Amino acid sequence: MSSITDVTPADESVTPARRARPAKRRAEGQWALGYREPLNANEQTKKDDNPLNVRKRIENIYAQTGFDGIDKSDLRGRFRWWGLYTQREQGYDGTYTGDENIDLLEAKYFMMRVRCDAGALNLAQLRTIAGISTEFGRDTADLSDRENVQYHWIEVENVPEIWRRLESVGLKTTEACGDCPRVVLGSPLAGESLDEIIDGTPAIDEIVRRYIGNPEYSNLPRKFKTAISGQQDVVHEINDVAFIGVEHPQHGPGFDLWVGGGLSTNPMLAQRVGAWVPLEEVADVWEGVVAIFRDYGYRRLRSKARLKFLIKDWGIEKFREVLETEYLKRPLIDGPAPAAPERPIDHVGIQKLRNGLNAVGVAPIAGRVSGTILSKVADAAERAGSDRIRFTPYQKLIVLDVADDKVEQLVTELEALGLPASPSPWRKNLMACTGIEFCKLSFVETRKRSQALVPELEERLADINAQLDVPVTININGCPNSCARSQIADIGFKGQLVDDGEGNQVEGFQVHLGGALGFDAKFGRKLRQHKVTSAELGDYIERVVRTFVKERTPGERFGEWVVRAEEADLR
Repeated sequence: MSSITDVTPADESVTPARRARPAKRRAEGQWALGYREPLNANEQTKKDDNPLNVRKRIENIYAQTGFDGIDKSDLRGRFRWWGLYTQREQGYDGTYTGDENIDLLEAKYFMMRVRCDAGALNLAQLRTIAGISTEFGRDTADLSDRENVQYHWIEVENVPEIWRRLESVGLKTTEACGDCPRVVLGSPLAGESLDEIIDGTPAIDEIVRRYIGNPEYSNLPRKFKTAISGQQDVVHEINDVAFIGVEHPQHGPGFDLWVGGGLSTNPMLAQRVGAWVPLEEVADVWEGVVAIFRDYGYRRLRSKARLKFLIKDWGIEKFREVLETEYLKRPLIDGPAPAAPERPIDHVGIQKLRNGLNAVGVAPIAGRVSGTILSKVADAAERAGSDRIRFTPYQKLIVLDVADDKVEQLVTELEALGLPASPSPWRKNLMACTGIEFCKLSFVETRKRSQALVPELEERLADINAQLDVPVTININGCPNSCARSQIADIGFKGQLVDDGEGNQVEGFQVHLGGALGFDAKFGRKLRQHKVTSAELGDYIERVVRTFVKERTPGERFGEWVVRAEEADLR
């Protein structure tokens, strides 16, 4: 009996299964690979005219014609290279946020960002900043978490005079915004901190001198953020490049190199390159990193145009190889990692300096001050014998060089201005972005709301403040861009429109819990479908903080508790 088998008759041809053709990867617009033609409107704008050139048009044309005479490609693009964004038109809520409403949302006034590299100012500079605020900015002057000052209500007709005043005291707005090297973060106590390994100020000064305003580096794929400090007080894990003080066992004090940090909608922590860089070589290595970003960075989609995406695809080993072989033309020295701090170093309070004098760090609520206040700070600092003011990456302000017998006087004067040196945990550890008050990208109110939220928390939680021996940070953002770092706060709020339960779209927030930098750097935990309305902020914060205080073990940080907490306790 013959068996039946599945065979193909000899006269039938066998057609082998076709392999799927691999998808051809789209070009990312990398200059180094020969893709020089712009792949989006932003790239076309930069190719059409170097954005630095717009200054002459502002001075010679737009300051005379006024807002209505500004070319749109300058207004919505190149103006940023000189620190200028149009601010949000008043009267439009978060339902209007979006590119389709840009013509409605674009007010005839500007946010202007003053570049304060390392947050370092003298009294003449602070008084100039204050005077511009009161005369041209309706007394607005917010301290950003990039150590900058931000004005609002600036009119283009006044911009040339503002530049003249700033530049007369050594300040500028050059590349304070735009696809270029933004302000360089530096330690507010650089050169004076008792805990500093090395002073990074000479490297910061050299980078600014060589490269800021240099057309060779004014057309990057996206913004580029830098931090340089002899200690870990500049949030280095979320910068594109950072140099952090470390002691090398053979070579002595220098800097550990980190690259590829950034937040926004795709947050990534910076990675160690594993290289030790001496102070005198920091500017050269910085140039190499920026040049890699310029040449190999992705330019097709702006959502993928930050350095972190290139490093994610390449890996840190390839990045170091390209840096050494193509740009530096020499190997870097291997080096150790710096020891991680256990909590943020914010410099709030009174501390001794190397010169024997004192630093007095104070805390405005979410960086909100004014020209009037800054002018009075300058007067108080002068009476205390100081000529050095510093802004911090946490929206705080510090007066340096205060003699022992002047500390109490200065603290009292600053307290009277709403700037306490011994702030409550909620004032000290809360940050907020600009919000819908002025920002076209925001869905909700943030910095303005913080002014009421902090006193509310101080009252609600007064009975448990003494039990908090660890900070509980609160960061409030108006949109997913995370300008106030919602993903790395103990309690982070990301603004969005939410349903109030009755079918209405109202201001609210997605909640991130347990984020941190430093000792246990990580992004916050998001709870599924967990959102709170703006009206519920105080209730929610009080509820979760009281639960934390009740359930924590001795010395346990908020982020550690969040990892093990029941989900119901976090809602």
